[in-house]
Amino acid sequence: MHRVEVEKNTLEANGRIAAENRALFKRLGAFVVNVMSAPGAGKTSVLEQTIKLMKENHKIGVIEGDLHTTIDADRISALGVDSYQITTGTVCHLDARMIRSGLQGFNVEGLDLLFIENVGNLVRPVEFDLGEDSRVMVFSVVEGADKPRKYPVMFHEVEAVLLNKIDLVPYSEIDLPKLMSNVLDVNPEARIFPVSCRTGAGLGRWTKWLEARIHSRASGGARARSAACSAGGER
Repeated sequence: MHRVEVEKNTLEANGRIAAENRALFKRLGAFVVNVMSAPGAGKTSVLEQTIKLMKENHKIGVIEGDLHTTIDADRISALGVDSYQITTGTVCHLDARMIRSGLQGFNVEGLDLLFIENVGNLVRPVEFDLGEDSRVMVFSVVEGADKPRKYPVMFHEVEAVLLNKIDLVPYSEIDLPKLMSNVLDVNPEARIFPVSCRTGAGLGRWTKWLEARIHSRASGGARARSAACSAGGER
């Protein structure tokens, strides 16, 4: 009973800070994407390729979340994009308070697009609102076609699922159509983007959808939202 109450209080406090973060991001004009996945699914590789495709037209920043090291933030910085590392120690997720604290040392003013790469964990990160505009998930196809059913919470809570490493499908026993079907069984509204960071397959459709989402938030118009729905992705 006490544990439930503590968890409720923690999430309520997080929600209040997330609302403050969201208001700040909106005031500064930054579209914020919370990128989540299990460890090793390829979040950082997806961000690297996305940045390469979008940085000519958008000013981009990245907040990195990891238990230890600045390895991922260093990879992002090497692309000429501002990055900020949050190390969480033993905590397997980012929360709104961590983001607020990070913003004291990382200036997001002037950014068009801010990615928050969450700590690699398939369950916990989705429970914490960070103040983002959109949640997306990177899923390595070699994790198995059954994972959306076995670990449905994150799949259910995201706008888009990037099925990464599709170049490995011919060398594995993964049934890609079955995997996609299982994603949609859990979240019928999800946009699915089969991608490969090694070959570049599917990344153009993903960035086109993301561009439409940015435009939708900026304009607030129904026409832009309709464009996002038609800009690639599979259901």
